Amino acid sequence: MFENLADIDERLLSLEHQLSDPALVNDRKRYREVVREHAHVTRLTELYSRYLKVSRELEENRELIRDEAEDPELAELARAEQEDLTAEQQKLEEQIRLLLLPRDPNDDKNIFLEIRAGTGGDEAALFVADLFRMYSRYAESQGWKVEVMSSSPIGIGGFKELIALISGDQVYSRLKYEAGVHRVQRVPETETQGRIHTSAVTVAVIPEAEEVDLKIEPNELKIDVFRSSGPGGQSVNTTDSAVRITHLPTGMVVTCQDEKSQHKNKAKALQVLRARLLDRMEQERHDRISEDRKSQVGSGDRSERIRTYNFPQGRVTDHRIGLTLYKLEQVLAGGLDEVILPLVTHYQTEALKNAN
Repeated sequence: MFENLADIDERLLSLEHQLSDPALVNDRKRYREVVREHAHVTRLTELYSRYLKVSRELEENRELIRDEAEDPELAELARAEQEDLTAEQQKLEEQIRLLLLPRDPNDDKNIFLEIRAGTGGDEAALFVADLFRMYSRYAESQGWKVEVMSSSPIGIGGFKELIALISGDQVYSRLKYEAGVHRVQRVPETETQGRIHTSAVTVAVIPEAEEVDLKIEPNELKIDVFRSSGPGGQSVNTTDSAVRITHLPTGMVVTCQDEKSQHKNKAKALQVLRARLLDRMEQERHDRISEDRKSQVGSGDRSERIRTYNFPQGRVTDHRIGLTLYKLEQVLAGGLDEVILPLVTHYQTEALKNAN
């Protein structure tokens, strides 16, 4: 088992040698790749070393048990250790198998979180704000940074759309399963007869793309500037600081107006555009090659309903894995690990089944 790990120490030494080369720092993309692989191989080396040690101890104990007649007391001690050692060996095997699975190249990346109101009018827009608060609090608990890139407020505390950049360690690996339709069931404040309304909000999780990932030529862009507007369309700025960028080859449009500076809005819009374009290219590549996306997030269709938040019952249900929690307040307060970790475990288990 794990014969292909026999040379893991040599691979680690090779990566450490590459990291000590000053020339590597000048190649930003390659440097990041080597750093990530080094961290991955280091973890794998540690687990494999422990696995070999436990396996040796198990074999030594088996020999002691076989020779019980020579030393019954030692054999009894060995027998008592067997259960714990076997359990640890199995746990190490599973951890190593998970690390040997093909890695999602985007797992280490920051993300653009795009939350949009769907059916439900103002109720959906209010839930956009609720979800953004939920993700912001979760990000804070993880030590991540949240920066609003663009938003369309409606004036009563909600948003038609909100785009945020979430930066930190392993952001995409944790939040990639949040993409899809989030449904909310609750009684709106304006509802006089106490009827429950159902609204929907769409969440997209897009890995951040850096300039080294995707080059956009200036002649592919049409850039318009205009005065930013607030709720209801009223002008909130006396200068043309808002920026709309159109990517001519695809027709993709990104607008940013949250900053007072035209240059900052342009920089943010370009960041969002680059990420969306790279995400589209990735989607098209997956569609051509296989149905990999299905193994990650259901059908991979962002119109797929993934979760329901039922306020009258205080219930959160994730439909993909049949998970129901009566902890709505805790989840909306940022306690998302109780939903995210079972999802990660589920999809890792599915990946292990497919790999065997």
